[in-house]
Amino acid sequence: MQDLKTFIIFLIAMPQMLFNPFQDLIFDDHFCFLSGTLTNESMTVFPEWLMAHFKFGHEKIELMDKEKSYHYEDLRLPCSPEVKKAFDDLDVKIQQAYKEGYEGMAALDDHLIFLWTGRMVYGLLYHEMVYEKNRLLRQGEEFDLSPTLKQRFGHFHLMLQSIIEPVAFIGKKPWTIVVFPLKYSADIFSYRDDTINLMFSFGVNGFGFVACLQDNGVIGEKQTELLHKIKGHVLHPVQFEELYARFHYLDYIMRYEPKYIINNNDENISIEVDPDTAPPVFGMWDEDVFAQLLSNYWQVYGIERDDILMPQKPPLSFLENPYTKDFVDPEMIALPF
Repeated sequence: MQDLKTFIIFLIAMPQMLFNPFQDLIFDDHFCFLSGTLTNESMTVFPEWLMAHFKFGHEKIELMDKEKSYHYEDLRLPCSPEVKKAFDDLDVKIQQAYKEGYEGMAALDDHLIFLWTGRMVYGLLYHEMVYEKNRLLRQGEEFDLSPTLKQRFGHFHLMLQSIIEPVAFIGKKPWTIVVFPLKYSADIFSYRDDTINLMFSFGVNGFGFVACLQDNGVIGEKQTELLHKIKGHVLHPVQFEELYARFHYLDYIMRYEPKYIINNNDENISIEVDPDTAPPVFGMWDEDVFAQLLSNYWQVYGIERDDILMPQKPPLSFLENPYTKDFVDPEMIALPF
């Protein structure tokens, strides 16, 4: 009954509360991506200062089906002046924290990192929606999403609206965000995203973070022991890639549907993780599948799947000694950074 109650609250309250583009699949250049108001303005998906600093605005990024690509600087979101100012102000805070390195980023409220990261993830998702909608329209077909994706993306969009609206998070946060010191060569910028599963990783010289934007902290809790071992160490990039691969694979095998109680009162809109949500269940960890995923992340080091899974040996890891499970000292890793 609680699940039904939550779903009814969502259906009744969302249209009355705030704009939800996933209800009617509204992705149009004339409507602000966040507030739904009419607009002729736009903002970049990736922060302008970030593209300028790492000089990647002119580089190309492919959509998921590999048929369409954009220059990063050409990826834009229609937005109202209010939304643009809110994200510009957020960028100032993030850029200042960035200049202070790990200490600056670690001191940030993780809600700010959620919003900053969410802008990029949602921006890519928005362009995926626009492309697919237009592709199907050309074929005379109707664009639609499954109810599960509509609900997941609708919740994510509502959470992003907390940058301009009085949206409050009660109790447990709906995300896992982990920030740690990271050793990269100067001026190298690394990021990975999974728009469908709402995941993002970001690494530069000084710090990195991994963000699961709607797991209710479940994946972070699953990796508590490993995260405790990492604490106090400056990670090597190969460890950073392995950590994200673990988070990514856990998301893949996780059997968990986040549910929320959403209430609208005179002061704000509150989002609370439904305490009656079924606990997470993880499927079997398949070393062969994980090794294939990890090899994709380790390609830059020339490490292939067969190097990770060798006969009569435990799987290769740069985070934990495969025999003792002790944390691997980053300074003992001979690979370049």
